[in-house]
Amino acid sequence: MRTIHKEYRVDKTKIGFIKFIFEGHEGVAIATTLDPKTGHIRLAIAPDRLESARMIVEDLKKDFIFDEV
Repeated sequence: MRTIHKEYRVDKTKIGFIKFIFEGHEGVAIATTLDPKTGHIRLAIAPDRLESARMIVEDLKKDFIFDEV
């Protein structure tokens, strides 16, 4: 299966929480930490779940930094 990769800069103290959220929404995306010091993460998103992933990201942006790189 092909995945869509998107990279973000997030609050580094929230990386574990972000991974937990995406694990809880099975099949939407897998969050991988690229640089824990800067909060650089990558989401591997299932193509048919792109809109769901976008909605989760938009919701998380309300609470902390979640900027696309």
